[in-house]
Amino acid sequence: MAPWGDAKLFLCFLFITCCCTVTLAQIPMDCCLSVKNRTVQKGLIVDYRRQTRGNGCFLEATILVTKRGRTLCVPPEEPWVKGVEEHVDKQKANCGKKNRRCPRVKHQ
Repeated sequence: MAPWGDAKLFLCFLFITCCCTVTLAQIPMDCCLSVKNRTVQKGLIVDYRRQTRGNGCFLEATILVTKRGRTLCVPPEEPWVKGVEEHVDKQKANCGKKNRRCPRVKHQ
């Protein structure tokens, strides 16, 4: 009876491992599928993040977040995108200084 007990335990462990692997593989990723190289006014952007190739995403992009919460996918290597990123970083650094209120700026 001992060999069957070990086999059942092994099969049970194998089944649970397979189920966990399938479940983790189906976690949805929020990735940009394309980018638009259209300039955006710096004042409209309150946050940004970078998307790297890999981990389920197929292209590199910078994701800009507007005051209204919309996301825009833009090419990360463009000079105007770097300017927007610098502007947002300055906004985040200055927010809170001298009793300045910044309700739409997303803090890290």
